[in-house]
Order: sequence, then C-alpha cells, then structure tokens
Amino acid sequence: MFKDSTILVTGGTGSWGRELVSQLIVYEPRSVIVFSRSETTQVTMKREFDNPRLQFCIGDIRDKEALLAATRGVDYVFHLAALKHVPVCEDQPYEALKTNVLGTQNIIEASIENKVKKVINISTDKAANPSNFYGMTKAIGEKLIIYANLLHSETKFVCVRGGNVLGTNGSVVHLFMQQIAEKGQVGITHKEMTRFFLTVEEAVSLLLKATAKGKGGEIFIMKMPTCKIVDLAEVLAEHMGVPDLGFVELGVRPGEKLHEILYSEYEAQTTVVFDQDYVVVLPPLDIPGLKQAYEGCRKVGGDEYSSAFSLMSKEDIYEMLKKGGFLR
Repeated sequence: MFKDSTILVTGGTGSWGRELVSQLIVYEPRSVIVFSRSETTQVTMKREFDNPRLQFCIGDIRDKEALLAATRGVDYVFHLAALKHVPVCEDQPYEALKTNVLGTQNIIEASIENKVKKVINISTDKAANPSNFYGMTKAIGEKLIIYANLLHSETKFVCVRGGNVLGTNGSVVHLFMQQIAEKGQVGITHKEMTRFFLTVEEAVSLLLKATAKGKGGEIFIMKMPTCKIVDLAEVLAEHMGVPDLGFVELGVRPGEKLHEILYSEYEAQTTVVFDQDYVVVLPPLDIPGLKQAYEGCRKVGGDEYSSAFSLMSKEDIYEMLKKGGFLR
C-alpha cells in the first residue's frame, strides 16, 4: 500500500519515528517526509540514512499553517509527535495540552483539507482510564481521531495504542544501565510496579499491520508482554556483572500507576480479538460500516487488560532485551 505513495511522519526524528522511517523505506514509497521541530536531529538523521526518498521539514504540530503545507500531496500521515514524559506534562499541563490535543486537532484538519487517505495516530496505554495529565491529553487525542471519521471527509483515521517501547528516548533501560554502571544501584518508584514492554522493531511492525487493516474509527491495541520493573533491573545488572544490585525506592510520582492497563473494564465491553497480535476497541459512536466489519470477531469481555498479570520470567526478559539489542 505504500509503494509510490507520499508519507508524512510527525515526530519523525524520535526513536519510534526513526524505526518507522527505516521500515517504510523498504516499501519503496515516492517520499517520506520527516516532520519535527529539531534541526539538529534532522541533520543527523539525514546524514545517517542518506536516502533520496527522505525529505525533512522543520515544523511544529501546534502550527496549523505549517501542517497544511506539509500535508499537501500526502497519502498517509503517521502522527507520533507528542510531549510524552509524565512528570513534564504534570508540571507543564498547558504545554502538553497545546501539543497533544490542539496539535492532534491540527493534524485532523490539515489532513482533511488536503485529502490524505489515512491518518494513523500513535497512542499510549496511559490513555486507558488515565490518572495523569499526559494520559488525559492522549485520551482526548484518541477521541478526536475517532470522531474525525464522522466529519464527512475522504480521510480515514485510526488509532494504535501500545505500552512502553524499549530503546526509545528516555527509556528506563538506558537509565538503569547508566545507574548500574555508575552506582551499582537503581532508583525505582515502587518495587511492585509493572509495565508493558515491546522492542521498537516489533512495535513498528505491528503499527504497519494496523495501518493496512484499519477501517477508520477503531483503536488497535498491541498485545504486549509485561514485567516487574525490579526484575528488569536485576536482569540488566546480572548481565553487566553486578549480581547484588541495590534499590533506592523513590516513591510513586504524581499521576503514576503501579500497574498500567491497555484497555479499561469499560472498553472491554466493545473490544474484540482481531488476531494473535491485536485486539480492537470499537467506539460507542456509530461510524458507518465499522461494527459490521468486525462482526466475525469474538468479544474479549471480562475485565481490564492489566500489566499486573501474565508477568514474564527473568529468562523471558533476558530474551526480550537481547532481541532489542541491549544485551550482547
């Protein structure tokens, strides 16, 4: 579907964006436009990729005029740009609102005006029953994207929701490895904390699959393995030759959960099993043809999808980290 097409990736110089771009190029698109605010990272990425299919555009999703210009002639938009760090969004909620909510609205309006075929919005597990401002802004972003399918346009809008992606900027793995190497101990917020994890390569592959299958109006949720943060730190320490790792318990930060969820108990009522990689949340809005497209899928039913259950063993964590390139 991407061959000879023009693709825009907002936040394209981030870890998700770089991996997405590298996988998109394989499909031989006409061009991939990397849209972001950072001049330095764009120059670095341009030199590293050195690919004539790549174009680079300085811009901010808060600037609708910039997005209108960037989306002209574009077939697909991958919307990755966001303020993502929970403490930053708690401390500066106005900035998070402008980027994560108003920026998403700008994406919708610019894509409709320029007749983009499909927009794929990348969301987070923190949007499911949100407890912090970051999660709230992403939940609103999801609602806007889903509602956009009722605006009588030619553009289809799809959401993809995932958990923590290993190797992204600010990843806990990088932080733990630095603390283990320098101090022989790590700082954790709570010893019982669990999270969903996936390597960036796996996450992007699943993202492209959802892009191809999405009808417009649904939320694709990646099925992701879970682990205790303490176990993750211990596996890293053992590999780095620090068998007796120390822990400094910092306390749970404002808005932070002990366990994340990929879908809530409320969402479970309209969530169906798509395949071995995905479940799909169907919206309460009546989007023509959407529910009929998933009539053959069974409902998940039951409770929320929590990171507290089906935890990985340390052997599983080791294999995940090895696959992600963190352990040699």
